[in-house]
Amino acid sequence: MAYDFIDSVGNDVDVVSDSENIKKLLKIPYSKSHVSMAVHRIGRTLLLDELDIQELFMRSSQTGDWTWLKEFYQRLIDQKWQRKKKSKEHWYQKAILSKFLYYSINGDGAAQPVPPAAQQQEPSASDDTPDSEGASWPAPFEMPSSVPEDPSASSQGSEPLEPSCIVGRVASAPKEQSLTTLFNDGENSQGLKNDFVRNILWTFEDIHMLVGSNMPIFGGGRYPAVSLRLRDNNKPINVLTGIDYWLDNLICNVPELVMCFHVNGIVQKYEMIKTEEIPNLENSNFSTKVIKDIAQNILSFLKSNCTKEGHTYWLFKASGSDIVKLYDLTTLCEETEDKYQNPFTMPVAVLLYKVACNMMMKKNQNKKHYGTIRTLLLNCVKLLDKSRHPQIIASANYMLSELFQLDEPKKEESSESPLNENSDESYSEEEEELPDSDENGSYSASSDPPDDNKAVAIIKSVGELSVPEKYKSIHQIRPSCAFPVCHDTEERCRLVLSYVLEGLKSVDSSIKKESDLPAADPSTPIPLKYEDESARGGPEGLEKQMALFLDKMGSLQKGNCSSQSGMIPGSWQHKMKLQLILKSSKAYYILSDAAMSLQKYGRALRYIKLALQSHDTYCCLCTNMLSEVLLFLSQYLTLCGDIQLMLAQNANNRAAHLEEFNYQTKEDQEILHSLHRESSCQGFAWATDLSTDLESQLSVSCKCYEAANEILQFSDLKSQNPEHYVQVLKRMGNIRNEIGVFYMNQAAAVQSERMVSKSVSAAEQQLWKKSFSCFEKGIHNFESIDDATNAALLLCNTGRLMRICAQAHCGAGDELKREFSPEEGLYYNKAVDYYLKALRSLGTRDTHPAVWDSVNWELSTTYFTMATLQQDYAPLSRKAQEQIEKEVSEAMMKSLKYCDIDSVSARQPLCQYRAATIHHRLASMYHSCLRNQVGDEHLRKQHRALAELHYSKAVKLFLLLRDAPCELLRVQLERVAFAEFQMTSQNSNVGKLKTLSGALDIMVRTEHAFQLIQKELMEEFDQPKDGGTAPAADSSPGLNREEVTKLLSIFESRLSFLLLQSIKLLSSTKKKASNIEEDAVLKNNKQVYSQLLRATANKSATLVERIGVVIRLLEQLSRGAEEVGSTGGGAVP
Repeated sequence: MAYDFIDSVGNDVDVVSDSENIKKLLKIPYSKSHVSMAVHRIGRTLLLDELDIQELFMRSSQTGDWTWLKEFYQRLIDQKWQRKKKSKEHWYQKAILSKFLYYSINGDGAAQPVPPAAQQQEPSASDDTPDSEGASWPAPFEMPSSVPEDPSASSQGSEPLEPSCIVGRVASAPKEQSLTTLFNDGENSQGLKNDFVRNILWTFEDIHMLVGSNMPIFGGGRYPAVSLRLRDNNKPINVLTGIDYWLDNLICNVPELVMCFHVNGIVQKYEMIKTEEIPNLENSNFSTKVIKDIAQNILSFLKSNCTKEGHTYWLFKASGSDIVKLYDLTTLCEETEDKYQNPFTMPVAVLLYKVACNMMMKKNQNKKHYGTIRTLLLNCVKLLDKSRHPQIIASANYMLSELFQLDEPKKEESSESPLNENSDESYSEEEEELPDSDENGSYSASSDPPDDNKAVAIIKSVGELSVPEKYKSIHQIRPSCAFPVCHDTEERCRLVLSYVLEGLKSVDSSIKKESDLPAADPSTPIPLKYEDESARGGPEGLEKQMALFLDKMGSLQKGNCSSQSGMIPGSWQHKMKLQLILKSSKAYYILSDAAMSLQKYGRALRYIKLALQSHDTYCCLCTNMLSEVLLFLSQYLTLCGDIQLMLAQNANNRAAHLEEFNYQTKEDQEILHSLHRESSCQGFAWATDLSTDLESQLSVSCKCYEAANEILQFSDLKSQNPEHYVQVLKRMGNIRNEIGVFYMNQAAAVQSERMVSKSVSAAEQQLWKKSFSCFEKGIHNFESIDDATNAALLLCNTGRLMRICAQAHCGAGDELKREFSPEEGLYYNKAVDYYLKALRSLGTRDTHPAVWDSVNWELSTTYFTMATLQQDYAPLSRKAQEQIEKEVSEAMMKSLKYCDIDSVSARQPLCQYRAATIHHRLASMYHSCLRNQVGDEHLRKQHRALAELHYSKAVKLFLLLRDAPCELLRVQLERVAFAEFQMTSQNSNVGKLKTLSGALDIMVRTEHAFQLIQKELMEEFDQPKDGGTAPAADSSPGLNREEVTKLLSIFESRLSFLLLQSIKLLSSTKKKASNIEEDAVLKNNKQVYSQLLRATANKSATLVERIGVVIRLLEQLSRGAEEVGSTGGGAVP
């Protein structure tokens, strides 16, 4: 019955039993007869079966079963057991009842069966007239084939019932709740059959019961449903009979009882009694409330003590005894040699499995029942012998593995997860009895020995059952029934793999060895299946593509694509092993992904290797490849590519990664052993080797991504899984960038080593080609998914490669005679093109500011490098000086265009330094042109103006920088030299004096540069006091002492020269006309000149002292100029 109504078992129903068993339990306080029942717990449901001790012991004498129970019974309960025969009176009453029922149905005066419900609703003329004597017997009532369940509508106690109410609540098992196809029907049924006429969901008080009843129900005319009873007129009705009749009518929802009284089989009279009047019959008075209390107490007692699911409990009350005992027969049976002697084991195990299956199928609410399902399946597995029932055990273990959602979000692992809750309160409850119901109660010496310690629980007196709430339940959640809380992914996956391993062991143990397989009959031809290739399509075409792919990957063994263990395709072993292998591959994939996130790359590679080995075995066994499985393979290969890339980038920890990779648990070894029974598992060995060579690792990573992409292409999964497809292409672009950078760096290394050899080697050119090819493919990958940012980065790297190619050609020819070659110009221009493409790819700076700034900087650098090389190594053999100057000027101005000096960023000082250097170089170039140019006065004026403009801009930018004092000093000295050059072309003393005054003003402005140099030198001298070691000559990264000394010497000589020229000019003008301002300037200049001469004459002065003197003299010059300005109010004329 439980099999047929699996939807109710374990969840909604408290008790499943025969109505006779229910009546027997409720009559315990009133009856002296013995009670013997087997009790099983499935979830919150108790299954009650009659355990006929007499029948069992008779059978045990023939079959040898139950000998342990017979010995136990004789030892503790009844030492002088003997079979009790039923009296003749019993058989006489049975025979007379049988004939009575026969004639009630088939007698001459029998009424016709009640028409269907639709016809009953139509008004009939016969309803208004009294029934004829011939139709006084009610006709047998025929139940409709299907009546919907409605437990809430069932009757309780002595409530009056309407005649129109539906009789019997029959629940038919839904078709969708059938056992999974992985389970064999032969093991499912176990020969058990539901023989009850009707199955009723009955609610008695708050107890929900599924009850099977065989009570005949008759109906006809004004009596649509009545029960029929035969009573001896000479014997009064007692309480037991009254309770019997009342409960039968109550269970079947029958409103009336027809009592037929007879004497020695001769009918005397009929009496019609309403169901609610039965408890008040003469000699049969009983309280319905007491019956309800008995029911609640018995249920509470059983639920409190029958706590172990799958165990067979024995509820026993000896004849004439008031003590009820509960034994755990499973525990007693386990103490014997064969613990599987319990005949209830198999049916209960199958029922546990079916209930779990049913709960799993309720997808909308199955998560909250996961704790219950897991307990059901674990108890099912515990009950069965692995060697006898491998199919059930394998299937149960697979279902256990399915309970753990491997791909669930991490937030579900928190305490709020529904997996950690248990909505099934009754299932997990622990019920505490009152102190006086403890199992250590007193015993009657006459009936029970005092040393019976085998009983789980004892009711000392049946009278206790009539006391309201004597056995009270306290609902508590049992920790053993809650779903295990997996705090991390690895723990969850390990649990899944443990169940998968048990399932694989069961499958493998059931597969016959090759020697056990029946030999082929030589006289029977082997049928060959021919297929029309033109008719193939859909999945078959996919399988063909997959076979070609696996062959390309090296997965398929030549001439052997089927199971090596001899499994028959389509058998339960074949189906189950496929599911288990696929589950193991998923678990290993999740483990690998988790290890990857923890940066345990060796462990991650080991897990993805096991995942790919599992998948390879699946491919060897599977005859119908699903697109979902191909998607898994694509994901596995993608993750494998990620791991290989990370291993390549973390070569420092290679030893630790290798150790993690080689470690294997016993569980993993056993799963791999099961896989090797079917396949060599070498299909993807190339992808999971831990290589020590960087190039090999990058190559394997790229191949993994390419294979993953190929699967998405031929299976058309890219349209169904666009996100995964985009990720695969991104990874392909990234790995190709990595490989391109690797080859590019190798080329740069080769270039740096070939200082002696001036020509470019073939190996170097080959590296360029490889690098360029990788960059080109990567750019195509990113452009195909509209990833502008990454495409720009790869274009930027290609530009860098072009610059390396240009640098490789710069060494050709003698260094002294070196010129900027056409090859350099070609590659630099190519680099510029790629940088400009990168900027076009990005569109605007808002797309990705950091990448935009980086590309601009690289483009500026390229233009600057090209201009500098053309300026320093002018190709005068090929181009005119004017053309070179024009190209240099254009390149420098373009470099300035892409050099952002205004945006505040980490690169801003570099940009400012670059811009200052460009202005300095341009000023120097125009200065040089002015010196070397003769003739065109207009061009000379233009060059002079440009030189002055760029010098002033260079000074402004160098003043913003604190770490370029030498550059600032050099620019100022060049400006002074420019002024000196202009002075040579001047004829008048007034003009020369004005130019000299401007040059001295430039000299005074160099004070800031000298102060920065002095500060840095002082900091260097302070360092030995703290560190104890003297600084080296060039210890400061920002200051070159040698250069400072050189610039200082030039500065001193130029200052000396300017002061001397100034003194001479001022002295000559003084003779002609006296001027107070000029006198003050002359006097100050003479003092500064005198001090400068004495300072330069002192050869023993240190660099810091010399700089100190210069700063002091410049301050003196500055003060003198200020005093003259304040008194005269104007500049020198």
